[in-house]
Amino acid sequence: MHPIKQRFKVEYNYSVFFTKNLFEQNNPLLKDFLSDITEQGFQKKALVIVDEGFAKYHADLSEQIRSYFSASIPDIQLASEMIVVTGGEACKNDPALFDRLVEAVDKYGIDRHSFIIAIGGGAVLDLVGYAAAVSHRGIKLIRIPTTVLAQNDSGVGVKNSINFHGKKNFLGTFAPPVAVFNDLTFLRTLDDRDWRAGIAEAIKVSLIKDVAFFEWIEEHASALARRDEDAMSYLIHRCAEMHTDHIAGGDPFEFGSSRPLDFGHWAAHKLEYLTDFQVRHGEAVAIGIALDCVYAAKIGMLPETDLNRILDVLHKLGFELYHSKLAENDKINLRNGLQEFREHLGGRLTIMLLEKIGKGVEVHELDADIISSSVDYLEGAKIIHAL
Repeated sequence: MHPIKQRFKVEYNYSVFFTKNLFEQNNPLLKDFLSDITEQGFQKKALVIVDEGFAKYHADLSEQIRSYFSASIPDIQLASEMIVVTGGEACKNDPALFDRLVEAVDKYGIDRHSFIIAIGGGAVLDLVGYAAAVSHRGIKLIRIPTTVLAQNDSGVGVKNSINFHGKKNFLGTFAPPVAVFNDLTFLRTLDDRDWRAGIAEAIKVSLIKDVAFFEWIEEHASALARRDEDAMSYLIHRCAEMHTDHIAGGDPFEFGSSRPLDFGHWAAHKLEYLTDFQVRHGEAVAIGIALDCVYAAKIGMLPETDLNRILDVLHKLGFELYHSKLAENDKINLRNGLQEFREHLGGRLTIMLLEKIGKGVEVHELDADIISSSVDYLEGAKIIHAL
């Protein structure tokens, strides 16, 4: 008997909205979106899950959300409990939190015609997105990112995940949200580290794709460092735009091993684990970018003038570009991170390095000795920068 060959396409559409004061009664953005997307003839429910770190600065958040839905979207029934979960990478390391979310989906009857609304930083969005994607084979997810990193990068993409057996994002899915709502006012409660950390992803995408955007960051580095909201608003919008354009025009579900948006991430992921996540993701990405740029300069790929510009911008924004864990155990731990990244890619290593600012090229091997000397370079540069 001849084989049956199946082939079909699924089209995904979602919008990333930019606003202020999302849950104020005079802001119709969320109401209008839900009115347009809600299917007729089905029960309409929503479960809200909030990042604990965000909730503690917004004591009235639950009441504000309930008032908004009661006045503006009365036909959607909110679950009686607004679930608050631990923020940061810790939430992705705790299987009990995932179990709790899935149990809440069952308890409150959240089905495929209902919504899960995730409010928080990138780690919480990853966790909630994973729970939404696997519950009932997919519940509609609305993301409301509350950090720079989530608003300009992780929160606007299609990935959801949790960590497993000490490996970052080992369990996960590709499942787009139905919408993302970026509220600039939510960033005001961030500490300086989280404000700055999210800028690393904008630097990343500018370095591999858009020299003009890097030059804009270079020009506005001081304004960004002093928390200028207008500058941050532009940075978030441009970075999110480039991120979504890349997803649409590339390999959104990562069937291949080419992942340009992982520039600087192989070392970053390992450094997060080596520091027990005391180094935040964006901070680790800044170090990873610096390490890979030094490496590229050492092999003659990246001009030294470009390397110096990149390191200067990172320093001006306030990033530390060296951590002692990079050199720990004679740098064997870091080299193990490269092997783990190879495994994550399916066995074929693909690393993005810079040829010049605005243009990345892919390589398939890195030299361990040159990685080691690149770490030493960053350690030496830290000492000089501190003087």
